[in-house]
Amino acid sequence: MKRSELLLGLLRLPVDALAVMASLLLAFRLREAQMDLIPGVQLLEPATTLPPLRLYTDSFVLPSMGAFLLLSAILGLYALRSTKSAWREMGSVIVASLLWLVGVVAWFFFVEKQLFYSRILLFHAVFFLAVFSIVGRTTLVLLQRSMLRLGIGVRTVVSVGGHPITVLARHTLEHDARYRYVGHLQDLAGIRRLAHAPVIDLVLQTDPNPDSEETMQLIDFCRSHHIGYGFFPPVFSDVPHQLRIERLGMLPMMRFQPTPLDGWGRIVKRAGDVVVSAVLLVLFSPLFLLLALGVILDSGWPVFFISSRVGDFGRRRIPMLKFRSMVCDAEARKQELSHLSHRSDGPLFKVHCDPRVTRFGHFLRRWSLDEWPQLFNVLVGQMSLVGPRPHLPSEVEHYTSMQRRVFAVRPGMTGLAQVMGRSTLPFGEEVKYDLQYVEEWSPLLDLWIMWRTIFAVLKKDGAD
Repeated sequence: MKRSELLLGLLRLPVDALAVMASLLLAFRLREAQMDLIPGVQLLEPATTLPPLRLYTDSFVLPSMGAFLLLSAILGLYALRSTKSAWREMGSVIVASLLWLVGVVAWFFFVEKQLFYSRILLFHAVFFLAVFSIVGRTTLVLLQRSMLRLGIGVRTVVSVGGHPITVLARHTLEHDARYRYVGHLQDLAGIRRLAHAPVIDLVLQTDPNPDSEETMQLIDFCRSHHIGYGFFPPVFSDVPHQLRIERLGMLPMMRFQPTPLDGWGRIVKRAGDVVVSAVLLVLFSPLFLLLALGVILDSGWPVFFISSRVGDFGRRRIPMLKFRSMVCDAEARKQELSHLSHRSDGPLFKVHCDPRVTRFGHFLRRWSLDEWPQLFNVLVGQMSLVGPRPHLPSEVEHYTSMQRRVFAVRPGMTGLAQVMGRSTLPFGEEVKYDLQYVEEWSPLLDLWIMWRTIFAVLKKDGAD
């Protein structure tokens, strides 16, 4: 590890300690002077419960410094070589500040058996604490970047192996100020010639093989010359953001996770599906009755069309509900219209101006109202509000192995592919967006897709 990394890592401790002290003393002075954070507005009554400054400092400020530093350490904020992005580190600082607030309130309530000296003081303190800590850490980041531009703390990296380094890795090494990429070499002989001019900090092997004598010689060379060694796992090169480092007993293990929608993510998504679908079903039940009446008056029974679709993991069959928008014998007439399908780029069957669609069905499809009964599918757990659209078993039979990756999550009423083009997208593009959703899922992405769905429907994108 570079000395500059050690120095800047250690400096976070006194910077955070000073941030705690400054925030608590400033909050104390503001409360003592009956000032709040709104200039020119006096809302506070005179403080009657504040202790003397010396007692406040000894009994509260100094212990708070230790508590905040401990919470920050637990959250990994003092890793000497941090791999967090700046935004994630800021989020961790805010979380540490809020946990400190919870800890203070709990201590005074359960241990001291009394309320804190001043609620507004505590509010000011946690606000200043987050701000001062973020400012202090930002200053250290700017200092580190200045040092890197001067060549201080830059890590010299070389790649080696029969395979070239990946484009993404090469781009990072060439454009990240923390690295100086020397280039790619074919074997250990090239490393030996380069080992002392310049000094190499890290060797990255692109084709590791534990049974290869050359790999073992390379590792031994790096260990004996105190050079860092790393490798790129070749089987995971196309999904780097889905790798997890775990331990199997005492042994490190690299695990592939098909989607981040796992653990608490799956629980949160399912809870949101249940709540939102239940609320929408109650709110729009009168509309459902009117739409059902419209289907009956236009083309008779049945009101619903039940389509057997492929569910999550590609193993289940789910009865996907729709308001019937086609004539009753639409499935029987599908074969005779197969030559009219405009989706020749994939297994999907779509016909422009489909003659099987009823008059009321055109209205339902124009505003995507035929899809609304799928809220029942969402409520019982067969579908989700957001996810790849479910397809017919006959279509899925023609999927490639890559296209079958979309079954890692439940199918949805709407999805990323739908808001990016609806049925106008080529099948390959639709799969690309579905896979992007599977591999990059987040709650914010779900919210964004639901928001964009409203505008996609209003703009008639891909409506048929």
